[in-house]
Amino acid sequence: MNGNIRVGNLFGIPFYVSPSWFIVLGIVTLTYGGQLALFPQLGGITPWILGLVTALLLFASVIAHELGHSLVAISQKIGVKSITLFIFGGLASLEKESETPLEAFSVAIAGPLVSLLLFGLFTIIGLNVALPLPIAAIISLLASINLALALFNLIPGLPLDGGNVLKALVWKITGNPNQGIIFASRVGQIFGWLAILIGGLAVVGLSPIGSFWTLLIGFFLLQNAGNSAQSAQVQEMMNGLTAEDAVIPNSPIVNQNLNLRSFANDYVIGQNKWSKFLVTDEAGNLQGAIATDDLKKVATSDWTKILVKELIQPNQALTTVRSNQTLLEVVKLLEQQRIPQLAVVNENGAIVGLLEKASVINLLQQKTQLKAA
Repeated sequence: MNGNIRVGNLFGIPFYVSPSWFIVLGIVTLTYGGQLALFPQLGGITPWILGLVTALLLFASVIAHELGHSLVAISQKIGVKSITLFIFGGLASLEKESETPLEAFSVAIAGPLVSLLLFGLFTIIGLNVALPLPIAAIISLLASINLALALFNLIPGLPLDGGNVLKALVWKITGNPNQGIIFASRVGQIFGWLAILIGGLAVVGLSPIGSFWTLLIGFFLLQNAGNSAQSAQVQEMMNGLTAEDAVIPNSPIVNQNLNLRSFANDYVIGQNKWSKFLVTDEAGNLQGAIATDDLKKVATSDWTKILVKELIQPNQALTTVRSNQTLLEVVKLLEQQRIPQLAVVNENGAIVGLLEKASVINLLQQKTQLKAA
């Protein structure tokens, strides 16, 4: 999975760690181990062991945050493909989006709520339980980190949780989930540029706030927000197009009453584009398919006597869609069923043509170029 390492599963959800996570784990361990070494009662390698434990507890907090999203998604019958820890935190990968703005809001807000709950829990423990100073320091740190994790993720820009909350609100107002994604992505890009500016000024010593990490986070926000906006714009474009728009020009369709000689002369000889043709009746209804190789089964002297319909192969595997279905629905069907082609039929059931992933891509490229011109 993109070089990530699987480390187990919980609630049926696979857990992965990115190789970059080990770098952060080492940095956090050394940083907090060094701070704990200042306590005189800790000697030898004890501070570094506690530093590693602290780092693991911090990442456990990130996992709890992502589980918050995941469990709410599961309650909506949305599958969770994985949870991955990487250099900037964690990511829960869901199989699909929520179906309503309220459900999307619930999934988005669940993670920060878990972090706030952990902040409250660690704060109560720190204030009410007598602990050795090093352990108390760790508990205080865990409380602070969970508060920071909640507040940072509530920044209202994608790909952060606050951006998904904003997306849900715009979706509710406009009735269009893609408009919500586009708006929240633009806000995320603004915060990305702001983080890059602050981080860049801090690196050259011109800002008292920010750091190199702020700069990296800015690039992360900018890239992911841009990707989200681009994806939403493509989906919005596909919502305005239909299956008929993406039909392959001169799709491989022949009439069942054509004799094999005419079929060979008009569609096969000198043309290597198609190895199989859809066969229709006089009304244009799909009857099956004929492969060009099927011509070899018949002597050429008999081609004028035999009709295409006599060599028809039932084509039950070919899925059909209505010509007025949105292109977005069609693409989802192609992806979900992992099929290369679809037959497009009109409201009367007559075949309109064949649709492939390549024809969808070509159509979107043409529309994008026209829009840019």
